[in-house]
Amino acid sequence: MTQYDYIIIGAGASGLMLADALGRDDFFAGKSILVLDKSTKNSNDRTWCYWERGEGRFDDIVSNTWQHISFGGQQVSKNFDLAPYTYKMVRGIDFYESYLERLRGHSNIDFRHEEVTEVADYGNRVIVTSDQDQYSVFKVFNSIFDYGMATHQNKYPVLQQHFVGWTVRTKSPIFDVKRATYMDFSVPQQGNTRFMYVLPFSEREALVEYTLFSQELLSKEEYESAIRHYLQHDLHCTDYEITDTEQGSIPMTCYDFNEHHTPNIRYIGTAGGWAKPSTGYTFMSSSKKVPVLVEYLKSGTPLDRLSYKNRFWYYDLLLLDVLAKNNGQGHRVFETLFKNRDPQLIFKFLDEETSLWEDLKFVMGCPTGPFVKALLARIFGKYS
Repeated sequence: MTQYDYIIIGAGASGLMLADALGRDDFFAGKSILVLDKSTKNSNDRTWCYWERGEGRFDDIVSNTWQHISFGGQQVSKNFDLAPYTYKMVRGIDFYESYLERLRGHSNIDFRHEEVTEVADYGNRVIVTSDQDQYSVFKVFNSIFDYGMATHQNKYPVLQQHFVGWTVRTKSPIFDVKRATYMDFSVPQQGNTRFMYVLPFSEREALVEYTLFSQELLSKEEYESAIRHYLQHDLHCTDYEITDTEQGSIPMTCYDFNEHHTPNIRYIGTAGGWAKPSTGYTFMSSSKKVPVLVEYLKSGTPLDRLSYKNRFWYYDLLLLDVLAKNNGQGHRVFETLFKNRDPQLIFKFLDEETSLWEDLKFVMGCPTGPFVKALLARIFGKYS
């Protein structure tokens, strides 16, 4: 049985960020590290977007940026200048190539294309079984997620940010390359929280994505029909070709994933609750949590004792309670917020960098009724 000090299961954003952080830290120079993934990570299987002030650590692999966004609602539509923020996009293939190259520069890290079938903590050792081999290891970081990890309980709602996106190339120049459509709730809501998301790459090319914050997925045809309708009736475009597609589902929940951890196994990324519950954004959230985990690992404390919970967790919980109780009114929450507050405060709040006074200012920009009801339900234990 092959032995390692650490095994990272899954070479997604969180797994590769963690592997690189361990490889760059002299504290782990004498430790053997293995990264396992069922994929070779040689395809552009996803994109990540995030906002950031000024220059950032991922700028060398950022493919597109926007300094302006538009927000569309049922009653109000507004355009915003994001300064000092920039909205940035990283393609999956660029991230994988960059980070796998970094891993090749760390002599104590191996990457293997294998599918993990079982992970078992025996106290002094963890046994990891794949479709090709079996490993004995001290600590495991697992990024493999399934919704059953969170949906077995009803204390915390579990929504999904689910979407289908088309990258389209149009015959005529119809896109404003400097402005991304962050959320457009002018589309029919049909009892859910539904919006369009448009990232223009040029005047003739853009990612057009139909996104929902809800509990249930749609049929593929429903997503695609909504995109076709939006292109034709909202963007006035009928002559286009689809050059790429993407589809996904990201959990939106404040469920505490800690019950799945053990002293020697820690779930990371989406599987560890690293996706921002109120938005589903995971990329920058992971980049902030990885350094905390690395420093914690140096302490030798059991992995299941680390907690990331802070006051923003409670804010996220209230929003998810509101969306779960009345999903068809979600557009009103976001429309009221973008009507009353600038995106700079919204982004700062979602980055969990606001002061208590700024928290209050943000909260007062939302419709108060639904959130007061959600708060009282949590206080008096009436949420289920």
